[in-house]
Amino acid sequence: FLESYYMWHKEDVLVDSFHVIDEACAEGRLEQDSFDVTFENLCANNNITVLVISADRTVVRATNSDTRWIMGEFLDILFTDWQREPDVLLNTEDYTILKKTDSRLESEYLVLSGTLSNGNMILMRSALESIRESVKLSNQFLVYIAVVATTVSMIVGVFMSRWVTQPIRRLTDISRRMAEFDFEAKFSAHGKRHNEIDELGEHMNALSETLERTISELKNANNQLLRDIEEQAKTDEMRKEFLANASHELKTPLALIQGYAEGLLDAVNKDEESRNFYCEVIVDEAEKMSALVRKIMALSQLESGEESVKIDRFDLTELIHHLLRSWELVLKQKEIRVTAYPKEPMYVWADAFWIDQVLDNYFSNAVHHVKAPYEISVRYELRGDLLRVSVFNSGDAIPDAELEKIWMKFYKVDKAHTREYGGSGIGLSVVRAVMESLHRECGVENRQDGVEFWFELDRKCYR
Repeated sequence: FLESYYMWHKEDVLVDSFHVIDEACAEGRLEQDSFDVTFENLCANNNITVLVISADRTVVRATNSDTRWIMGEFLDILFTDWQREPDVLLNTEDYTILKKTDSRLESEYLVLSGTLSNGNMILMRSALESIRESVKLSNQFLVYIAVVATTVSMIVGVFMSRWVTQPIRRLTDISRRMAEFDFEAKFSAHGKRHNEIDELGEHMNALSETLERTISELKNANNQLLRDIEEQAKTDEMRKEFLANASHELKTPLALIQGYAEGLLDAVNKDEESRNFYCEVIVDEAEKMSALVRKIMALSQLESGEESVKIDRFDLTELIHHLLRSWELVLKQKEIRVTAYPKEPMYVWADAFWIDQVLDNYFSNAVHHVKAPYEISVRYELRGDLLRVSVFNSGDAIPDAELEKIWMKFYKVDKAHTREYGGSGIGLSVVRAVMESLHRECGVENRQDGVEFWFELDRKCYR
């Protein structure tokens, strides 16, 4: 298309040149010396040959001083090969533009023939060979430019595509890791410019954090649900075990009561001493059942929250002295010595009734499990704002495997010995329930020469 464009452009040049000469002719400047420079520039710059002839065939203006040669050239172009119809490119009242072939030189020309405003004839020509040469050179140059531009564009395109796709690949990698629940990878923008990819990366980071937090919450909720299910299963198991143990604990005294009561009805023993013995057994077993039922009810109320603890300030030392006085007769009968106990007042914040129950359970265990040298001690230990109270008895250590189990309902380390003194296996369960209600700790430790049970109380009141 470049050759056609050049020809169209050359037609405009011929027409513009015609109008310049025609204007000079109308103004009477065509033959003046002042028009020489304009005329020469017109011919040289536009690569055209011009011949202006008057009505009497006199040459008025010509590109070359050899007017006869120029006239011959035009005649050859116009009238050589006259049998071939010329290509008319543009035809107006003032001029006609033809495309003619010089058969002698085998060259094509654009020829303008027309009449000026003063009646003079004007002939203008421009060789098309120069246009074709220019088109050829231009096309070759454009090919080289296209090759270079394509090569440079491919190189630049590779680098640009890497520059553009690198953050996209990073986002792809982050999304892959997110799909694998790896939320450590984060997108970081490079450069100060903030574009859509950076904004997408920030949204990916926010999505990653949200997913991590949500999954963490779901895991926690799932773990909590599993723990709740386990706790529910344990509770059901404990309930079944509780019913079985309670039934077992009540079955023995009931059987004894029933047996001895039937013996009395049947008058198995008619002497008064035997009847009194039967009645004492019945009363003793009834008291054991009553104590067991009271402990079961107290434990149930504590665990269900029906029985709330009342926090008051009281002297724990006075409570311990009262407890020792109540056990004084039993201690003398079994020749048990209380080697140490607090003398000074010690005020604590707790529920005096339930702490009395805790101390009574600890002391009862100590009395019934004490062995040579038959010593029991009650001690205080200050631990900041807490007071640790411990009850120690000399005797055999509790097996390590049993240390945690002794707090379970109806659990007994030595069932035969426990039955001997009437233990129900529920006392330590009451102790733990009381301490949990007070939000304080309790425990047991084996010492070198015995066992020590302890619990902690607040020395100050926290509001």
